[in-house]
Amino acid sequence: MFAINRMLRWQRRLWGAALATAVLLLLDPQGARAEPGVPDPPNGLITDRGKGEVSDADRDFAVKVRLAGLWEIPAGKMAQEKSDDPRIQSIGRDIAAQHVALDQLVRDAAKKLDVSLPNKPNADQQGWLDEMRDAEGEEFDRVYIDRLRAAHGKIFPAIATIRASTRNDTMRKLAQRTNQFVMTHMTLLESSGIVDFAALPTAAPPGSATGGSAGATQLQSAARSETSTPVLAFVLVALASAAISVFIVRHFSQDSRRPYRRQRSRRFAPGSDPGPYRPRQTPRGTGQAEHDQALGVASGARTAFLP
Repeated sequence: MFAINRMLRWQRRLWGAALATAVLLLLDPQGARAEPGVPDPPNGLITDRGKGEVSDADRDFAVKVRLAGLWEIPAGKMAQEKSDDPRIQSIGRDIAAQHVALDQLVRDAAKKLDVSLPNKPNADQQGWLDEMRDAEGEEFDRVYIDRLRAAHGKIFPAIATIRASTRNDTMRKLAQRTNQFVMTHMTLLESSGIVDFAALPTAAPPGSATGGSAGATQLQSAARSETSTPVLAFVLVALASAAISVFIVRHFSQDSRRPYRRQRSRRFAPGSDPGPYRPRQTPRGTGQAEHDQALGVASGARTAFLP
């Protein structure tokens, strides 16, 4: 009986925990997901054989990547020479060195796909370099950080578009690699602590561009699906556990009552022989005289009524 009561208490606790968790997850779906580690895209899984159609957008993307290196490499060298802040000097050195590697990647891809690349910065980029040459000290730091951060923000959407839509495997791999470079550069620039975020362009309102509404709907549907799947799975597991506990409790409680029920059914069933009546025997010893006297009185009473 004690075991059954204990199982009943555990059953109530399990039901309460399951219902409370389900309510919390439904109210705050984000809590159902643990924060994963940030993965590093495995470039080795993407082929680079030059297969697939090369679109005009692919060619334009390769040109943009090449142009980025043509002005950010000399800008990084100026940061090492003109800035008085060790942080800015380190940022300029790292970005310039990484653009040298990225520039080699885009030139190799362009050669494989027969894409023509420029050899000097465009007019806007040349103007930014001139602006940096004229600046000194903290003014240089501000110009350098803001110009590079704005430029990386502009090419970022182009990278995503090519990575998601290109039919050419070489261009796909270039876009993925470029994305890793640009994300690193944006993080380095923002680590300076002087980025003017208010001057950066804001995102377009949802649905303002063609297909924007459909894209937003797809993203929302994907988010709901991603969130509801683990929530539903957890709730189902909790409810199943509670149901199993109920079955176990009922099973054991029925087993504990079965011997008593079987005994009663045999003794009181119609037509059954309950067995001879056995009066309770009074033990010998203390009280025996009183017992014998009572028996004698009863015997005398019966004799007195005989004819």
